[in-house]
Amino acid sequence: MISLNYGDVIRYAIDILLVTYVIYKLIMLIRGTRAVQLLKGIMVIIITWLLSKYFQLTTLHWLMSQAFTFGVLALVIIFQPELRRALEQLGRGKLFSRTSTVDEEVVRRMVQEVCKSTTYMAKRRIGALLVIEKDTGLNDYVETGILINGKVSSELLINIFIPNTPLHDGAVILRKDTVMAAGCYLPLTENPTISKELGTRHRAAIGMSEVSDGLSIVVSEETGQVSFACNGQVHRNLTEEQLSEILLEQLDSQISKSMAGRWQWRRKHG
Repeated sequence: MISLNYGDVIRYAIDILLVTYVIYKLIMLIRGTRAVQLLKGIMVIIITWLLSKYFQLTTLHWLMSQAFTFGVLALVIIFQPELRRALEQLGRGKLFSRTSTVDEEVVRRMVQEVCKSTTYMAKRRIGALLVIEKDTGLNDYVETGILINGKVSSELLINIFIPNTPLHDGAVILRKDTVMAAGCYLPLTENPTISKELGTRHRAAIGMSEVSDGLSIVVSEETGQVSFACNGQVHRNLTEEQLSEILLEQLDSQISKSMAGRWQWRRKHG
């Protein structure tokens, strides 16, 4: 029987707590990113391998074993963006600082400034494309633009999209109450059912909503209409009030309960 002294118990407890904390923070780091879906796929492969071994399915077991053989190299390739981001944050000392909590007052202020700016630009037919980050990290797209890291304000957003200025092309990415970057490149949707009358901004907004849970807002340069894209779907010709309600619904779980019914009613009767 193994006997442990008090010092060993304390050391092992600290070791377990530290490992648990590191694993927890790593999970929080990739939570809401594309890596989560890849991890789910890996779990399916592992479960299939175990089942094939248990039921003696020789061919399937051999295939799963080959997948494990090349799995390490495949993981490095597949998770390259996430690994790069983690190493960058580790170098900056920010690996364990990510938090997903958002204050309700911050959300309301950000939504107010966004809606105010989109209404101003819609009246003057100034084209604009904004993306509000939620759980899925958008650092890959932030890095394609010009870093701003400024507090959200309607004046700042309007000035960014004024025609013939250096940053008016591309998208603005918002994180909480911060304008992270402007002039960002977004993926275009490849959905063949999208209306042909929708231009590049709308297709980029829909494309971003297909690869992330981000919220995309578009101001049409041709018509001045304000559109909203989420989960691959686009809602067009929104008023300032409708846009405000749907943003609050998407960004704040407490507000969403009271706003959901009103938004559904407006969609049907608006």
